[in-house]
Amino acid sequence: MEEDAGEGSVTKSVAMMACTAMALFYVAILYSPTWVLRLPPPSSFKQFMIRRFICAAISSLVSMLLSALILLPMRSWEVSHLFDVYGIRIDHIWQAMVFPLSLTSLMYAGSLLLKSLLIVSSWKQYKNQGRGIAINHVKNVPQNILNWVFSTASSILAWRNYVVAPFTEELVFRACMIPLLLCGGFKTYSVIFLCPIFFSLAHLNHLLEFYSKHNRSLLKAFMVAGLQLGYTVIFGSYASLLFIRTGHIVAPIVAHIFCNFMGLPVLFAQGKGMVSVAFVAGMVGFLWLLFPVTDPALYNDRTDNCRCWHGYCTWT
Repeated sequence: MEEDAGEGSVTKSVAMMACTAMALFYVAILYSPTWVLRLPPPSSFKQFMIRRFICAAISSLVSMLLSALILLPMRSWEVSHLFDVYGIRIDHIWQAMVFPLSLTSLMYAGSLLLKSLLIVSSWKQYKNQGRGIAINHVKNVPQNILNWVFSTASSILAWRNYVVAPFTEELVFRACMIPLLLCGGFKTYSVIFLCPIFFSLAHLNHLLEFYSKHNRSLLKAFMVAGLQLGYTVIFGSYASLLFIRTGHIVAPIVAHIFCNFMGLPVLFAQGKGMVSVAFVAGMVGFLWLLFPVTDPALYNDRTDNCRCWHGYCTWT
């Protein structure tokens, strides 16, 4: 049974209103413990973040429930099929992890080269200090890596950047919103550029935070928040394309984690022209491989006559 991704009983207005509600709720619930529940201020930063983790998890569950209530009656899907709609799948899991991660790393070719050059430079410094010091440095590498792993695992900010934010944001802004927009009649390419707008809307609360941190300077707050919003729009478009092309929620999640870990790509470094060359080469490779590496056939056994919203044949 073949269905077009844009056809269905869900209207564009319903899809837009539902997505707007999800985006606003994702932000509003973060402030509910203090403003709605009137809980006392958290005694520590860790407690503050744990509260936000719980709120983000609740927001994700509510968004999944809302989209299910809209999609199930309209499309006559079974509940079990809804997991496929959300991209929560086990099949082709390694492809959904390895291929998007490798593709995303090309955008950071300059950053990775710079890190490599710094490691080599550090090694040369130890080597110049004596062979014994260099050998001890090599021996300490496994221990240093282990210490870094334990330090990261115990960091509340690491849990936010590498676990809570990637999983909850991708569930809400990709898994829940994209099926609604596509079933509402929006074209695939329109969704890729529309969905990040909701993603950016959920980051507008950072404007207030930057405003208070920068001595209530509205100009500085807008400059910092504007840079972040621009980045979220670009990444949101990329994550949306990954989700639609692969049909796997894991694909944008691993890309999200990697981008959070790397930060903004390094475009150039003083005295290291090769970094800029690597960045340009990486971006060329990224654009060249974007569609071949995200070919739906790599992530699905069958890409024609499918009865899901992805509409794989529209990409071939």
